[in-house]
Amino acid sequence: MNVTIYDVAREANVSMATVSRVVNGNPNVKPATRKKVLSTIEQLGYRPNAVARGLASKKTTTVGAIIPDISSIFFAELARGIEDIATMYKYNIILSNSDQNKDKELQLINTMLEKQVDGILFMGGDITEEHVQQFKSSSIPVVLAATYDETNTIPSVNIDYEEAAYEATSFLMEKGNNNIAFISGQDDTLISKEKYNGYLRALKDKSVNVNDNHVLTGDYTYDSGLEAAEQLLALDNRPTAVFVASDEMALGVIHGAQDRGYQVPGDLEVFGFDNTRLATMVRPTLSTIVQPMYDIGAVAMRLLTKYMNKEAVEEKKVVLPHRIIERSSTK
Repeated sequence: MNVTIYDVAREANVSMATVSRVVNGNPNVKPATRKKVLSTIEQLGYRPNAVARGLASKKTTTVGAIIPDISSIFFAELARGIEDIATMYKYNIILSNSDQNKDKELQLINTMLEKQVDGILFMGGDITEEHVQQFKSSSIPVVLAATYDETNTIPSVNIDYEEAAYEATSFLMEKGNNNIAFISGQDDTLISKEKYNGYLRALKDKSVNVNDNHVLTGDYTYDSGLEAAEQLLALDNRPTAVFVASDEMALGVIHGAQDRGYQVPGDLEVFGFDNTRLATMVRPTLSTIVQPMYDIGAVAMRLLTKYMNKEAVEEKKVVLPHRIIERSSTK
């Protein structure tokens, strides 16, 4: 049978209120009494009922984290940042995989609310009006990580994706490339649009026309990078460089080019985005935009704790710095 708070109180010869105060760290307990209660808890193997405590305090010390793909290196690193800060502030995480499917995302948000979480961290693709309405109608705070909505009404933590893409494309042009392809992730998301806008702005600044055949859409996976490489290298006017919206797709491009006998970077320069661990595992190693995934997760979780604990928030739209790291996939 489960040991209850009543069993502890009876064995320690104190009231249940005293046991509750000890369990919850209330300082208004005599040291000798606290010692006796803690000894009894250990002796009986008592485990406080988190659900009951949550009902009493109206807090569950639990946060829901909704992630598109738990198996993704990018989101795994982001989740690590969330978990570390959550542990520091004594919150537990319920992690759910949404597959970046709108209906599943909305369903998971409802599920988190039903589980009485104290807050939600959301990572997704396109934040629709339905998402925004669902977030606004909830009684708990929501923070977006590596995601944001066009209305800028939901607190978020990101980098400047448009500027990062502009710098990446400009970097390739400074290497002498005027024939640069772009492989996007999912073209209906705001972040993908910003990366594309940065690519366009860099070309425009150098008075280079956009070649529609050089702009492809993948899905952030290795396989879509392979497919994109096949399409680009089959063109009569094949590009001399490719800016890719994620490292995983960029690896697909590198291997796709090598499978067809092309040298990277000799025949084709490849530039990625994110600086995941994959960037140093491929040969040649990948030049990329450093997006601080761990920091995005950590800062998003800290921002959420501020909202949950009614602390002052100076900036609800946090933009973290990014940088370029040059490796062997570019000349």
